[in-house]
Amino acid sequence: MKQIVFGASGFLGTELVSMLEGDVLAVARNEGNLIALKEKFPNIEIMTGDIAESWVVKKAMQGADEVYLLSAMKHVGMAEIDTHSCIKTNVIGAMNVIEESIVTRPKVLMFISTDKAAQPSGVYGCSKKICERLMAEAERINLDTKYRIVRYGNVWGSTGSMITKWKPKMQRGEEIILTDPEASRFFWTVEEAVDLIFECIEKAVDSTPFVPKMKAVKMGTVVEACMDVYGKCPIKIIGLQPGENKVETTDGVTFSDQCEQFTKEEFIKKFL
Repeated sequence: MKQIVFGASGFLGTELVSMLEGDVLAVARNEGNLIALKEKFPNIEIMTGDIAESWVVKKAMQGADEVYLLSAMKHVGMAEIDTHSCIKTNVIGAMNVIEESIVTRPKVLMFISTDKAAQPSGVYGCSKKICERLMAEAERINLDTKYRIVRYGNVWGSTGSMITKWKPKMQRGEEIILTDPEASRFFWTVEEAVDLIFECIEKAVDSTPFVPKMKAVKMGTVVEACMDVYGKCPIKIIGLQPGENKVETTDGVTFSDQCEQFTKEEFIKKFL
């Protein structure tokens, strides 16, 4: 069975590749990260390329049985500033993969969405919402492929996330930046995120976003937990930035300030 992972060299992609069996083709733009991935998993094949280029997608998806679409520009703030780049990858790139699936008809096309697509207020969330609708449209056209979507919150420790910036600064006692201590977010581990992908393929019946039950936490609590583990430091509060919400929702019904919350001790035990 041939499995394609677009965005394979990223934080989530690396974990997914480690869990897949059979023939795996890892596709990503970052050549260095792909080579490192190949060294870690010698049995996979690698291919450099940008999904915004239809040629790359057509070449990769020949004979594919399962396709995992992880490639995305994910930073909310950067998406607001570099909107063209975000749309190029998150929408046009995804369209290329979805359109090619109608031609090659893999058994499964799995798309990784985000809680920010549930009630989008910024470019990133809107780009993911558009892709969710494109997946639903493709499902009506191509009955041979299972179009599946997972939608969840923040994966702890992902590339470019706040902890990757906070940890070294806390360890040195340097100032960190916090948007709003009252803002709340859904969090879970990369292992849980990958498990949901497989659960979705097994249990979902259509392209309706497959949404897990997640616990949330206020960002002020996250900072306190991190400082307990990594060290005290000054905090500069700058307020919510363009494209950010104070609270998030995965389904438009359950909100991050109203659902079950992590205590500081629980957060430390699970994530730190």
